[in-house]
Amino acid sequence: MRLPRNAQIWAVPYLKDRCRHWLGRPPITRVWLAIADHYEPMWHTTDLGLSRARVQRWYANWPAIAAESPRDACGFPPQYTFFFPEEEYRFEFLEPLSAMTRLGISDVEVHIHHDGDGRQSFTNRMLNFCKTLRQCHGLLREIDGRIRFAFIHGNWALDNSRPDGRWCGLNDEIQILRDLGCYADFTMPSGNSPTQSRMLNTIYWCSDDPTRPKSYDSGIPLRPGQGIAGDLLMIPGPLGIRWAERLLPRLEFGEIAASDPPTPYRVRRWFELAPRIQGDVFVKLHTHGAQEANSAMLLGGGLALLFELAAEEANRRGCQLLFVTAWQMYSAIDAIRRYVDPVETIRIQHKVRKDAGLA
Repeated sequence: MRLPRNAQIWAVPYLKDRCRHWLGRPPITRVWLAIADHYEPMWHTTDLGLSRARVQRWYANWPAIAAESPRDACGFPPQYTFFFPEEEYRFEFLEPLSAMTRLGISDVEVHIHHDGDGRQSFTNRMLNFCKTLRQCHGLLREIDGRIRFAFIHGNWALDNSRPDGRWCGLNDEIQILRDLGCYADFTMPSGNSPTQSRMLNTIYWCSDDPTRPKSYDSGIPLRPGQGIAGDLLMIPGPLGIRWAERLLPRLEFGEIAASDPPTPYRVRRWFELAPRIQGDVFVKLHTHGAQEANSAMLLGGGLALLFELAAEEANRRGCQLLFVTAWQMYSAIDAIRRYVDPVETIRIQHKVRKDAGLA
């Protein structure tokens, strides 16, 4: 039975998540904030001039916003992760993003839209794109001889999860991503889409069933001291109900848009809903920042307001706030899993970037 906003998928898991919250959790000690931009400069256009202008708008404005925003608990500026789509690659689009990465305020990860790809075609596209980002732009990371990347699936259709089978076609996509070097997936939540996972507000391991779609619909929550417990780590953003700010409640799933900008209430909800590992809260937000309406809001004051509100909320709760990229969020989570100090892990990463002349 299909309910409004596909609530048959998320309503019961959401109630269980809230029960865990109400029954008592450890106090929040640290909040890790990352922004994952589904960054598509060729959105609804084939005009390269317009696409260039979209990229340049970020290059012209984001460094100043990062410089003028509050610093986090370690003294570092806000971070911003561009998940760039493989099918829109052009050298001139990536160079400004690479330059901001070298400034120590941004990072670039992998996004893709595909429909009906065979396994080999998808694998080749991903391999070639990752190699290009690494070899031509100095992006991504090479660890133990392998390029590692974070992933967001276009149209939310990870692991062939749409009921109509569109925008993917690969029931074994989770295994393919693992084998290609994906360290974590950041696609979820997808809100009222039928692709939404039943695992809510939880960082978890999913294991692929290559004979069936949507293997990420269930999994094993990550715990400190745990070994690798699946094929791929899922790092979702917050999902829940917003009760304030208008007459009827609505769904909150961490999207920052011109039609839904940051507010003090939304920031409080992010802190309350986002995945937790003991006293650490991981707030992964998302946006489509190349679109004109969204970029006007984000670069015209929306991002600055978001960082100010997040700092105020952390101060109100008496917890640390840390600004991180997708890679740094994963690194902090993995450090907690291995009983390593996550804050020191991020400090070391920043130092390595600075010593290498990347910040």
